Amino acid sequence: MRPKFELIFLREALDFVKNLDEKDSRKILYNIDKAKYTNDPKLFKKLDGEIWEFRTRFNSLQYRLFAFWDKRNAKDILVIATHGIVKKTQKTAKKEIDKAEKIREKYFDNDNK
Repeated sequence: MRPKFELIFLREALDFVKNLDEKDSRKILYNIDKAKYTNDPKLFKKLDGEIWEFRTRFNSLQYRLFAFWDKRNAKDILVIATHGIVKKTQKTAKKEIDKAEKIREKYFDNDNK
C-alpha cells in the first residue's frame, strides 16, 4: 500500500519532536506514519481554513503538530508540519492556528520568489 502523502518537517516542528523524550517522539512519529495510510481523524484532522493537525495522546499528554498541504505538484502531495505544542486545554488555541497559517503563507511566498 502506498502512503497518501509525504511529510516534510519545517525547522520548528522538527526541533519540537527532537526535544521531546525519546518515547514520546517515537509515538508521535509512529502516529504520523500511521496517518499516512489511514483516514483517522484521531490521528490527522482538519482544524480551520487550510490548517490541519497531527494528534497524539501519550502518557496523559496531548501532542499536536500543525500542518498544511502543498498540492502544487500532482505527483507528490506533501504535508508540511509547521510547529508543535503540548495541548493543555480541550480547545486548540486560536493563536496556534494563526501561527501555522502565517508559516504557511510565508512558505508559499518564499517558494514563489
